[in-house]
Amino acid sequence: MDKKYGAYICTGCGIGDALDIEALSGVVTSEMSMDCKTHQALCGSEGRALIEGDIAGGVNTVVICGCSPRVMEDEFNFGDDKITVRGNIREQVVWCRAEDADPEYVQELASDYVRMACTRAQKTDLPEPYQLEEMSKKILVMGGGVAGLTAATEAAKAGYEVTLVEKSDKLGGKALEWRKQLPTKAPWTDLEDPSVSAMVSEVEAASNITVKTSSEVARIGGSPGNFGVTFKAADEKSEWDAPAKVAVDEQDLIDKGEMEDPNAGLKPYMEENPDAEKFGAVVLATGWIPADVSEYAHLGYGKFKNVVTNAEFEKMAGAGKIGRPSDGKSIESVVFVQSPGAADNDNDFPYCNSVTSAVALKQAKYVREDNPDAKAYILYQHMRTPGNMELFYKAAQDDDGIFLTKGNVMKVSEESDASLTVACDDTLLNENLAITADMVVLAAGMVPVTKNENSINLAYRQGPAFSDLDLFDGYADSHFVCFPYETRRTGVYNCGGVRKAMTVEETIDDATGAALKAIQCIESADRGVAVHPRSGDKTYPEFFFQRCTQCKRCTEECPFGALDDDEKGTPLPNPTRCRRCGTCMGACPERIIGFKDYNIDMIGSMVKIIEVPDDDEDKLRFVCFVCENDAYPAIDMAGIRGKAMNNLIRFIPVRCLGSVNMVWIKDALSSGLDGVMLLGCKYGDDYQCHFVKGSEIAAKRMENIGETLSTLGLEPERCAVHEIAITDFDKVGGIVQAFVEEIVELGPNPFKGF
Repeated sequence: MDKKYGAYICTGCGIGDALDIEALSGVVTSEMSMDCKTHQALCGSEGRALIEGDIAGGVNTVVICGCSPRVMEDEFNFGDDKITVRGNIREQVVWCRAEDADPEYVQELASDYVRMACTRAQKTDLPEPYQLEEMSKKILVMGGGVAGLTAATEAAKAGYEVTLVEKSDKLGGKALEWRKQLPTKAPWTDLEDPSVSAMVSEVEAASNITVKTSSEVARIGGSPGNFGVTFKAADEKSEWDAPAKVAVDEQDLIDKGEMEDPNAGLKPYMEENPDAEKFGAVVLATGWIPADVSEYAHLGYGKFKNVVTNAEFEKMAGAGKIGRPSDGKSIESVVFVQSPGAADNDNDFPYCNSVTSAVALKQAKYVREDNPDAKAYILYQHMRTPGNMELFYKAAQDDDGIFLTKGNVMKVSEESDASLTVACDDTLLNENLAITADMVVLAAGMVPVTKNENSINLAYRQGPAFSDLDLFDGYADSHFVCFPYETRRTGVYNCGGVRKAMTVEETIDDATGAALKAIQCIESADRGVAVHPRSGDKTYPEFFFQRCTQCKRCTEECPFGALDDDEKGTPLPNPTRCRRCGTCMGACPERIIGFKDYNIDMIGSMVKIIEVPDDDEDKLRFVCFVCENDAYPAIDMAGIRGKAMNNLIRFIPVRCLGSVNMVWIKDALSSGLDGVMLLGCKYGDDYQCHFVKGSEIAAKRMENIGETLSTLGLEPERCAVHEIAITDFDKVGGIVQAFVEEIVELGPNPFKGF
């Protein structure tokens, strides 16, 4: 587009009192060659009218210097055919200045932000949404249990076609084996008949739900809006059952050419399988399996017939009156063991949570129902009954035949008549117990199927399963706080037991949410915009393939498997899979990847436009790349709360630290900036990165650039990376100050002035 610029500086919110607005306007007109106007409230009706008047006169690229781009989004939206760029001189200049701040330094800071905003506008192009040639709005639901039935029903009610695939010969899942289910309504004290049969009937009666039983997914390829899925008979082998997957310790050999990459040259699945059934999104509801408790030898599972898991006990109860497995004898006493005890005395069984606690209470009620004189003993280390389940817990406590105590189970031994003796120490009674029982029930946890199976069989370069399983212990989450249904594969949403252990009531809510996310994904793909976390973003990475060296860094580092590659290693983009984080852009050494409104040249130009005094050692200059999801809002909130920020540093927001290309660091230091800092989300076991591992990737890149700086005679300390949460607004100023002080001690950049 032929751009006509209009720049506007807001003088409200204390900006006009703290800054020389006339001088700022001069920066725009003289240095940036743009018309500039000022107003005391650009967000108000008069201010907006001022801008709209200029737009009517031909302005199509608007630069607004005032409040943070995180606020007043609607007020400064002038239509999809206009470019709007914001310069943050309120939160990150005026509101965060110290009481004794030198006005000259504050003015210089504001001037740099104005220069950067104008430069960004000059380098931004209007995005054009990516439109699929073929678009499917059908939804695939994998798994026919409570979660899958709910997701299929809710999506169908919303008007979408659904295919429900279940590997057993009938729908219903494990719930078909239940005698009762936990209460879902007041007074929350009584067990209910399972609702799964009614759910099955509703699915089978729906005209827009196709059911495939005794079937499994053989392979899923393609992208949101155009997934290609092939099916196979349950337990039938296919060519994808044991696909090659690159091990982490093999990657170095592959990079050195000493080993062939078994996943290289993965063509787009739809090209190789034109007859695959088309879907727009996938809901993964394949459920859970009981955890293996045989490792706890002192509890006798696998050795004594009358020691069973809670899943086995439930199946027995669902089949009729419970009898002792060894001889069918009517039970008179049962011990429910919630924790392995002995040396592991303060832990529960793996994958246990509040559901296993509630199930023990439910099954204790079975014992009392079958025999009013029978006794049920629940031995626990942690009893979890959140929310309304607390009422269910209290109802069990009121039953004289149900005995609960905290204790450490030391051993289960078998007597000559096949009865069992459970030794329990350190109980709430302050005494050790030896309980004789007909049966012992171990609280096996609920292991997500994704832990042990390639239940998704993705045709992605990263492999057929989710590459984040180690991080989440098998659960398929993408972000545990912000995006609970998402997986690391855009368009695939998980619910029920593959997301976490949950009750029927929780599962129904969960599956409904996953179905809605699948619908959102389909509609976003249809409009050509990103689904999450940059919802509505019309940009997508574009490649200048003429300069591609097939290094494969972009395909390997993409956290979401958005890129395949051909036999030569040339990336094959799948734009509707893309989360728009820009990690591929940061990875590319040839700098051939960019977005219409976010690219290497743009950020590099913003770095270079920062004015670097070369004759004043007191005026060192620093640039800080900050992730837009955590660090940038934390800095904004620091300003809102009036917390001082060192005015020698300039913040540049980036989509993710993973998008930071190391050329920006080199540009910054070669242009005389004295230090470069990266502030991004936390990563690791307690990660908060919206793009999963972008901040971790950036930290590794910065380690390598530190070595490069040493060879150039620059101290590695001039570059730093810090993790920061969105709530760290009270700490960010101190982190920045400590970095600045460290560089001040080192002295100015020796390249300054060259």
